[in-house]
This record gives sequence, structure tokens and C-alpha cells, in this order.
Amino acid sequence: MINPPSLDTLMQQLNDANRLWWQQWAAHGATSGVASEPASGLSGWLETQPQWLEKQASFYQQQLDLWLGLVGVKPQQQLIEPEKGDRRFNAPEWDEPPYSFIKQSYLLTARWLLDSLETVHPDEVARERAAFFTRQYLDAISPANFALTNPEVMRLASETQGESLHEGVKKLLADVQKGSITQTDESHFAVGENLAVTPGAVVFENELFQLLQYTPSTAKVYEVPLLIVPPCVNKYYIMDLQPENSMVRWIVEQGYTTFLVSWKSITPELGKLTWDDYVEHGVIKAGEVVRAISKKPQMNVLSFCVGGELVATALPVMQDRELDWFKSLTLMTVMLDHTEPGDIKHFIDWNVIRSREPQLATGGVISGKELARTFAALRANDLIWNYVVNNYLKGKTPPPFDLLYWNNDSANLALPMHTFFLENMYLKNNLVKPNSFALCGVDIDLTTIEVPTYVFAAREDHIVPWQSAYGTTHLFQGPLRFVLGASGHIAGTINPVTSNKRNYWVNETLVPDAQEWFAAAESRPGSWWQDWHAWLAPQSGKQVAAKKTLGAAGFPVVEPAPGRYVQEKLV
Repeated sequence: MINPPSLDTLMQQLNDANRLWWQQWAAHGATSGVASEPASGLSGWLETQPQWLEKQASFYQQQLDLWLGLVGVKPQQQLIEPEKGDRRFNAPEWDEPPYSFIKQSYLLTARWLLDSLETVHPDEVARERAAFFTRQYLDAISPANFALTNPEVMRLASETQGESLHEGVKKLLADVQKGSITQTDESHFAVGENLAVTPGAVVFENELFQLLQYTPSTAKVYEVPLLIVPPCVNKYYIMDLQPENSMVRWIVEQGYTTFLVSWKSITPELGKLTWDDYVEHGVIKAGEVVRAISKKPQMNVLSFCVGGELVATALPVMQDRELDWFKSLTLMTVMLDHTEPGDIKHFIDWNVIRSREPQLATGGVISGKELARTFAALRANDLIWNYVVNNYLKGKTPPPFDLLYWNNDSANLALPMHTFFLENMYLKNNLVKPNSFALCGVDIDLTTIEVPTYVFAAREDHIVPWQSAYGTTHLFQGPLRFVLGASGHIAGTINPVTSNKRNYWVNETLVPDAQEWFAAAESRPGSWWQDWHAWLAPQSGKQVAAKKTLGAAGFPVVEPAPGRYVQEKLV
């Protein structure tokens, strides 16, 4: 019989594995477009401020009261509680000594640091940036994230005679090897088997994308086809997860002849691709093929996140060429006005652009895994530390969740394309400045776009703040409908009608101020998909008999859906 390792040995293994993880995170951060903010030096900066002693006096008194309560000189006090929604300290053991002291000391220190920044930093931009990275640091050093200071972890270790810690070390080392945190039991999912299973076929492909055409599930379909352009930073199947929550399947069931762009994850030989290529050989080429297969002069377009920015920048190019192909446009969680892009702005600065300039001519690949880490850092407690505690300290396997499986199935981007995106959209905010840059030889002016547009945003979106998405109402000149959904970037968007969850807000009057629009908006129960269908159907023409075959002359079926591109895995 093999004896279990000692607690000291397990702790040493855990520390060694943890060190490897952080080394890997730091090594990859520079290439992903993440500008780091050192925690070191923060205390020295604070000590130079005149209000420092006042803040320290209050803080020290609170800490002293905690100590006196711990040793019995004074009655134990509950001086601070976690913020609403903070689940790190839910276990009852956190309210018993010594863990109640550890918890409160940490929470008091966190509040003191953040209050100090709010009070003493004179520059608003610098203060906001310092506060963001201070919160990142505080989240990282939470006592819940360390075995010896987490009562749940220690209780489980005792109950399992150390086996939970031993299993956690194995999980941590496995994740270090693959370069990402396991957020779900990945053994339950496979693309093409129980994800992305809406029937269809690939009817065109080039080096940049495959075009999927879906098999009609109704006897009659709207005569105007629908082209879906997902983001290229993730795999498209967030829109086609399992049958019960697949937006693609639901769209097909409403009677739309549906095509979808499946972007290829960029390999080194494609590392020179630019934003122009994604417009010319991506969006415009897809539109050309849809017209040829459907034999219809126009199509409606549904775009999601970065896919919407690609479509929006393609439209002025198409207008210049007199290609009136897009009858309407839907933008799902798309940010065109980057005046206030949210917390992601703290990861993007001019140093990133300058560091990449020598590589632009030769090209390169921006790893999808590194981009995923950046997005995870925006909600670190939910998307990083929650799994550190569950997987590595408790040794548990997270439950199967299709959305989180997709979240870890990233795609690479070409360095020139991604750099152009960061510089022109985030740093220069050029999409709101007519003719400030050119694509495919055409000056880009979004104020010339007049196609009917449906804009959907999510109220708790941490990637595309809804107020920023509302900025599109000031750019486009055609008829526009703005709808706000509950929840976040993904859960708010992928909200199946069958589950009838959440709600959405509508207001026909598009006033200049987003908050004023919301104040007068009407809340409606259920999924926003129904509202979108009611908007799109009148622009989709009459209903005609559905074609029984996919593709067309010159565009034979290449392979069944979901196609090879979406099934490629990053290594």
C-alpha cells in the first residue's frame, strides 16, 4: 500500500506548482497586448501623500480592535462584511476565530487601500488605473486563495487525509502544462458531437474562413437570406452550443435561410493578415458567395462583438464600390464608439503598439489563450480565483458547462490585424472620426451608413459596456432600434426563448444620453430574440419554398457542418 504524502510535502508541491503557473502567466502577458501594472511601489507612492497619516490612523485602530478581539481583551466585533455578491467567504467557518480575524483584516486592508487611492490621487485617469490594478492585486492575495488561510480547504484536507490537496496539485500541474485554467469538465463536450450540431454544410472556404449554410427545418423560408458574422477571437459555436440553447438552430427554425462565417484560427503562415484582409477576403467575400448561392441581390446580416466591427468597417468600402448587398444589419454587443471601453482599457496602451511595430512587416500570431487570460482578468474572482480554489486547493473537478468549454476553446489572431484593432479602435477611437483612416483604399466614415440597424447590448457586459454600445445610435444615419438585455456579454446575448429567462428593455425614443434612455425604457420579460425576430421578419421578404439542397453550381458542399476550421485546437 502506498502511503499518502505528508502535508509538508504537499504544501511544497503546491508552492512549486503555483510558482510555475505565475511564471508562465507573466512570460506570456507581454505578447497578448496586456500592459502590466506593478503592485510594488504602490505603498511608497501612498506614503508621500499628505492624507496618508489620517488614513493610517483609522486603519490601525480597526486592526487593533480585531487583534484585541482575537486575544479576548475586547469582545469580538464584526467590523466589515464582504460586498454583495462576494462569495469567497460564504462558509460558516469564516465567522469563527481565527478565520473571522483573517477575513476581516483582509477586507479592511482592501478597503483602506482603495479608499486611499480614491482620496489622494490627483489625476482621475491614473487613479482609475491604479485602483483597477490594486483590486487585481487584492483579489490575488485573498486569504481564500491559500490553503492555510482557507478554512474550507483545511477542513476538506483533514477529512480526506490530505488527498484533496494531493489531487489539487495534480490538477494544477496539468493546467500549467496546457497553459490555461480548467473551468469545466471538458470530457463531456466535443465540437460536432454535442456542440455545434445544427445540420448544415460548408459550401465555401478560403484561407481565412469557411462559409456554413444550414439545412432548412421549415417547409417555407424567407426569401432574403441571413448572413451571420461572429467574432474571430473566439469560435463561432457560442451561437450554436447544444440544441436547447443554440441561437443558430432557433434562427433556422424561424424560417431564415442561414449562412455563417466560421473564422480560421491563425497559423504562423497566415501571420501577415491585416484588418483589410478580414474585410476584403472575409466579410465582402462571404457576402459575394451568399448572393451567388441564394441568387438574391441582398441579405440581412447578424454580427456579434468584433464581428460587428468588421462588418461596420466593410460597409463604407462596399458603398464606395456600389455594392448594395446588405439590406439590414444587426449588431450584438458591438462597440463602435470606444470613448469609454470599460476596464479592458487598462490592458491596452501605446507601449503595446510600439513593441509590436518591428514585427508588423513580418507578421506574427497573437495567441488565443493569452487573449482569453486578458478577458478572464476582467472578472478575476469569478474566472480565475474561483477555479484556483476549487480545482487546486480542494482538488475538485468543475461541473460540465458548455459555455465555459467554449470559453477555453480560443482562436489565434494575426498580429498586424490585432494591432490595427487596438490602435485604431481602442487607442485612437477612429470609428467615431470620419475619414480618419482607410481600408481597402477607401476612407472609412461610419456616418454614411444608412441601412436599418438593430443594436443589442447587455446591461452587465464587462467587455462591451452597454452605454458604449449605445453610442452607435449617434453614428449611423438610418433607422435604428436599440434593445438592452439583462446579464452579461454572453449570458445576456445567448438567452434562449424556450427558457424564458431574464428580461430586456426597449425605448423607441433614442435620446442622446444612454442613462436617460434607460430611465424611460420599458422592461419586458423573456428573451430579446423574439423582439429581434419581429424586427427582422418584415425586412426578409415573402416566404418561399425551402430549397432541399445546399450550395449551388460552382459552390459544391465541401464537408458537413461544423467544418474543420472550428474543430482545430490550439496547442
